[in-house]
Amino acid sequence: MLSPLASLGRHVLINLEGFGIFTRFVFSTFLWFFRGLAKWIRPSILMPQLYHIGTRSLPVVMLVGAFTGMVLAVEAYDQFAAIGQETSLGGIINVSVVKQIGPVLAAIMLAGRVGGMVSAQLGTMRVTEQLDAMRVMGADPIAYLVVPRVVACTVMIPLLTIFSDFMGVIGGFGVTVWGFGVNSDAYWSFSASFIDNFEVFLGLIKSVFFGLSIGLISCYKGFRCENGAAGVGKAATDAFVASFVAIIVSNFFIAKFSKHIYMLIDPTGGQTL
Repeated sequence: MLSPLASLGRHVLINLEGFGIFTRFVFSTFLWFFRGLAKWIRPSILMPQLYHIGTRSLPVVMLVGAFTGMVLAVEAYDQFAAIGQETSLGGIINVSVVKQIGPVLAAIMLAGRVGGMVSAQLGTMRVTEQLDAMRVMGADPIAYLVVPRVVACTVMIPLLTIFSDFMGVIGGFGVTVWGFGVNSDAYWSFSASFIDNFEVFLGLIKSVFFGLSIGLISCYKGFRCENGAAGVGKAATDAFVASFVAIIVSNFFIAKFSKHIYMLIDPTGGQTL
């Protein structure tokens, strides 16, 4: 029976070892991204991943985006109406959707759907020794399996974020203008005053990092899957949990960094993150 201190040290060493293995996995993925361009860029390999990760995720992402904007409008209207500022509601809703809530919620939805799917696929291939068979035939699984999935996540999640943001803006507009009777021109005027190109690009840059994190973590969990059906299920669950944590943590650091960048660009700007 290990003492509490020895048990803690053992867990620390295990986590450090896992971080080292993950770092090597990430390095190999980026190496094959450039070295194996002719392998993974084939339409027969890349296009199915773009379809399954991006196109098939579009309905649920748009639905979540629309209801997010609607909920923000319902929750915020009474507070703004109490101080006579309901016409400025559009700016608050839309800047929240475009810069923060839209990218984060879209990434979390995809972490659950895409992350679980990718890790389960690769985990099943590992359990059934298909990955070993590819290595025996001289084909590196990272080049043919990991890189296309990571590229698809990184490319498609920003595009899905655009649709999520659009539906969030439309949902907020519908509830605020058609539901509560706020003047339409004032709604869009305040939205334009709150949102500039920096907010739009910041949300998209965040989604790129989110997509890259989801792709790398999900593929890694699949490659490290334990044997049996329980191992595949655990890999899918771990992929979502780890991707969720990566999204939340990276969102904080990107927001913090972007705040300093914005102050360098416009020291007199009144907007804050």
